[in-house]
Amino acid sequence: MDLKRLMDMAGAGLGLILAAPLLLGIGLLVWLGLGAPILFVQPRPGKGGEIFQFYKFRTMTQTCDGDGNLLPDAQRLTRLGRFLRQTSLDELPQLWNVLRGEMSLVGPRPLLVEYLDCYTPEQARRHSMKPGMTGWAQVNGRNALAWEEKFALDLWYIDHWNLWLDLKILGLTVLKVLTSEGTSHPGQATVERFQGVLQSGRRQG
Repeated sequence: MDLKRLMDMAGAGLGLILAAPLLLGIGLLVWLGLGAPILFVQPRPGKGGEIFQFYKFRTMTQTCDGDGNLLPDAQRLTRLGRFLRQTSLDELPQLWNVLRGEMSLVGPRPLLVEYLDCYTPEQARRHSMKPGMTGWAQVNGRNALAWEEKFALDLWYIDHWNLWLDLKILGLTVLKVLTSEGTSHPGQATVERFQGVLQSGRRQG
């Protein structure tokens, strides 16, 4: 077992124990405000593109329009949900993903499965490491960055990884959370969808 995995297990295990009252409290608030289910569960690609079930606290309603389509994020995001996103408290259930070995404390963030066919071969290298609860892109702009900038930062992290870098990122993450910086893309309630890049004269996605 490598040092990164040992740090993940120790950090996630201790985090789950210390945060247990907070997790219960947030779960109760989500249940009172949004009802069941409390958790948002979604398949995401992990290391090597292997799919796992990703956990977050729910932050949005399931309100649909007359045709049965979900309303835009801005109309479904609740006041509690906005607070949880700004403080990153909605991400705490991912400690369980880390303990299970599906994620790491630090690494490229796990994105949507539907994006897998949109990456260039270079961008796809972000799946050569386990996805993280936080990462180099998150402490250098987070959702305020353009997709190409996020991917470049993810690849820089992969190419320069060491334990000291992970510790630095964890420390910077605390500062970013305290300032609620970069929680949404400019002009978006959450994050802009990735549509692929221009290749062979046409847009993928």
